[in-house]
Amino acid sequence: MRNLFGSAVLLHLMGLCFTQFPRPCANSEGLRTKECCPVWEGDGSPCGALSGRGFCTEVLVSEEPNGPQYPHDGIDDRERWPLAFFNRTCRCAGNYGGFNCGECRFGYWGANCAQYRESVRRNIMTMSTSEQQKFISYLNLAKNTINPDYVISTATRAEMGENGENPMFSDINTYDLFVWIHYYVSRDTFLGGPGNVWRDIDFAHESAAFLPWHRVFLLHWENEIRKITGDFNFTIPYWDWRNAQSCEVCTDALMGGRSSLNPNLISPASVFSSWKVICSQPEEYNNREALCNATGEGPLLRNPGNHDQNRVPRLPTSADVDFAVGLPGYETGNMDRFSNMSFRNVLEGFASPETGLAVPGQSTMHNSLHVFMNGSMSSVQGSANDPIFLLHHAFIDSIFERWLRNHQPPRSSYPRANAPIGHNDGYYMVPFLPLYRNGDYFLSNKALGYEYSYLLDPGQRFVQEFLTPYLQQAQDIWQWLLGAGILGALIASISAVVLVVARRRWKRNQRRKRASNYGERQPLLQSSSEEGSSSYQTTL
Repeated sequence: MRNLFGSAVLLHLMGLCFTQFPRPCANSEGLRTKECCPVWEGDGSPCGALSGRGFCTEVLVSEEPNGPQYPHDGIDDRERWPLAFFNRTCRCAGNYGGFNCGECRFGYWGANCAQYRESVRRNIMTMSTSEQQKFISYLNLAKNTINPDYVISTATRAEMGENGENPMFSDINTYDLFVWIHYYVSRDTFLGGPGNVWRDIDFAHESAAFLPWHRVFLLHWENEIRKITGDFNFTIPYWDWRNAQSCEVCTDALMGGRSSLNPNLISPASVFSSWKVICSQPEEYNNREALCNATGEGPLLRNPGNHDQNRVPRLPTSADVDFAVGLPGYETGNMDRFSNMSFRNVLEGFASPETGLAVPGQSTMHNSLHVFMNGSMSSVQGSANDPIFLLHHAFIDSIFERWLRNHQPPRSSYPRANAPIGHNDGYYMVPFLPLYRNGDYFLSNKALGYEYSYLLDPGQRFVQEFLTPYLQQAQDIWQWLLGAGILGALIASISAVVLVVARRRWKRNQRRKRASNYGERQPLLQSSSEEGSSSYQTTL
């Protein structure tokens, strides 16, 4: 049954495509028609319409006004996403999901997407050694596997021609796909001319969508790893960095230690030392008025602790987290990096976790970890190159979950209008396909099929953080134990046989001695006894 379930889920995920751009739509025809409604192979119809899974429909974008931070209109492909590329996409029914409605939405499984299943994200520091090694091997596999479903755009929509006659898309490996997505959502806007850009724009940071956007980002990343590995129990682990004095995960056994030859590089003993980063040179792209094309740009950099101490004097504490979680307001004021007493702004790291007031020139909470790493992770557009990014954002997401549970805010607590561009409730997240509205993910992760081990009740937490690693270790060595048991049984059997044989020889010698003594009086019986005894021994 377990194999059948795994096979069914694998079939369901084989066509999964969540972000830009689905291969079936990344061509001249898709650009010309502005339609991305791929066929679901299950019934041969666009969006699985014949099976009632979904239908192809017009994209209706929010018309609510944006904040004043971005004064331009019609010059950035991400404005009113995804209309620069597509105005018709699949809309899935019920629990169906995916770019062609051939999959299930987060948390649901099975042929009809009717089975809810909750996965648990665990603390990487309490995982068994084999679980940690498996996670690292999955990261490396993703880094070395060209994604079969996704491609990236290497040019703006205008450069591809009015009718899409010059489509410019490129293959990319699965890990770097998500690095590119994080770059694309946060890049500057080209205004025309070398270096002429608008910097005060970011569709996933510095306002309300910061937490919902990264929540969806992690869910997609998690699902993609499940697809390429076939491990449908996989979840992203988190690093609980509260009260940390150093980078506890920066070891060769985990995310890579510091190189003894160059403190800015990863130790050669770590698999991450051979990784090449992408999308790490934003000024070069701005000067060339070009998008990052995912070309390798050098080694992964990290030098934790050797950062600007004035900007980040310390890492966050438990008290900092508790203060943030206690703030009742999700957004305040202009809903940007200058907001005071805003849970989102404190957690993101633009406000003090002691006073709640904005602190320009300093980085706290989420931002402080990025600065502390002092390398690839310290630049917003290229930060996802460092795999610590995943551990870090999983823990940030768990703090978001704590706040949601503590305050149980109505959806109206999320800004409907006047947030910076890309952050209003009804704005579709850039650059995800299928489409997701920000406000739809302003809800508990239990509705999305996952949980955090440290947020479980004590009994469940014991199972996840202590019993599960123990059972995993037992599973890892069961073959050795079985072999040792068989060998022990064999040795015991041989020893038993040797003892039996030795005892019988001793008894035979004793009989011989008695027969010899008796034979001096009865010669014929002695002769007969020796012959019979010899025959018995030979038979044995």
